[in-house]
Amino acid sequence: MRVALLYTRVRVEERLLIEELGRRGIEHELIDARTCVFDIHDPAGWDRFDAVLDRCVSHTQGLTAVRMFEHAGVPSLNASAIIETCGDKLLTSAALARAGVPTPRVLVALDPESALGAIERMGYPAVLKPTVGSWGRLLSRVNDRDAAESILEHKATLGGPQHGVYYIQEYIDKPGRDIRVFMAGDEPIAAILRRSEHWITNTARGGKAEGLTIDPDLARVCRGAARAVGGGVLAIDVLEHPARGYLVGEVNHTMEFRNSIEPTGVDIPGRVIDHLLALAATRPPRTGDRVVEPKPAGVAHTPGAAALHGDPE
Repeated sequence: MRVALLYTRVRVEERLLIEELGRRGIEHELIDARTCVFDIHDPAGWDRFDAVLDRCVSHTQGLTAVRMFEHAGVPSLNASAIIETCGDKLLTSAALARAGVPTPRVLVALDPESALGAIERMGYPAVLKPTVGSWGRLLSRVNDRDAAESILEHKATLGGPQHGVYYIQEYIDKPGRDIRVFMAGDEPIAAILRRSEHWITNTARGGKAEGLTIDPDLARVCRGAARAVGGGVLAIDVLEHPARGYLVGEVNHTMEFRNSIEPTGVDIPGRVIDHLLALAATRPPRTGDRVVEPKPAGVAHTPGAAALHGDPE
């Protein structure tokens, strides 16, 4: 069995996954997505893998590379359809709504004037988010009309595709915390509470993680969310509403987990590799000229020093 780990930067998580592959003696290669050139008419060579694990920081680069591996017949964790859905908050919200998964209310507008009307319709405070983004960046809690007008003017002036769609989410007054549940297929494997005095509780923004026992209601909601976006290995962010219960805020397809291993006691990289190997085992045998002579086990591509530079979660 031979697998690929696709990356654009090697962080702590990628190091842990590489170590786990090495510990198990799994033949693997590291592939920097930024160096790839794919021939869509001749995928021979790229089809030498039984599965690929997408760990790209860049949503667009990861999605494109995974689509090309799938074109070559190589299954990916996660699949391109899952990456496409989870990498866009609007697509995620639509998938969750179609599946009847409880979520905060969302309104979408396409110009500043319509967005201002949508925010006032939603009611203050409201949350403005870019449809593509992570680590709690460019989120805004809009407390009144003055703030709304100012933020919308900034977005219109900045321009760019990420500022041309106005994703407006209901503000949930969470009790100084939210929940992240890690899923492998249909199984919730670990959960943390992320606590912060700030309304943004991402650990990348200073939130502190502690382990959480997954109750049946939380497991049910997260299974529904995972199925709604297509499954795979995911991290589901959940908010607690005093009357409506658990609400799914976001679903993450290349989650960070370095701060969640110790508080949960769960070997998260090991569970990710378990899922990857199960996926690789489903690939049909290669035949004819698609068979590639095996290379020595271990890492065949060593990333440069810049790529090995981990960034804070």
